[in-house]
Amino acid sequence: MDHQKLILDRLTTILSETDANSSAKLIKLVNEAGRIFVGGAGRSGLVSRFFAMRLVHSGFAVSMIGEIVTPAIKAGDLLVIISGSGGTETLLPLVKKAKSVGAKLAVVSMKAKSAMAEIADLTIQIGNDNSFPLTKGMPMGSQFELSSLLYLESVISEIIFAKGLTEDSMRGLHANLE
Repeated sequence: MDHQKLILDRLTTILSETDANSSAKLIKLVNEAGRIFVGGAGRSGLVSRFFAMRLVHSGFAVSMIGEIVTPAIKAGDLLVIISGSGGTETLLPLVKKAKSVGAKLAVVSMKAKSAMAEIADLTIQIGNDNSFPLTKGMPMGSQFELSSLLYLESVISEIIFAKGLTEDSMRGLHANLE
């Protein structure tokens, strides 16, 4: 069995089932935000870190939720949450807090309807309700995390082209205290 083909075929199918117009809506929220806060739990939290880093490289003011140096979120800011279920218990209080102070909320999820989707300004459903069958070789959420990572990387690609960013300009914003 060609395992790379198995994975790439699943991700291609999932992304082909994702609303093609959703990236423009997310980019609009990103561009309008004063500051951007990004988060997720578990493996979705790892995906959120990829996205936050690329946003920083693209010139945006970004903070990861839960870090000791993360400032207070305020009206005019944007919170982007990656949550397969859209109902991650540890994230729900943070989502509610952000909304209570007037921040916008974008949720990237497998579910169009969820506790987070009910209060989100934008819910991006990766794939559709039938896009994530049990697939041997892609256990425990792999399909969602990998497809959401690719989706968010494509959002960054759109931003790069729209802003005319170059590799050099982005590298100049890359962390240099590593």
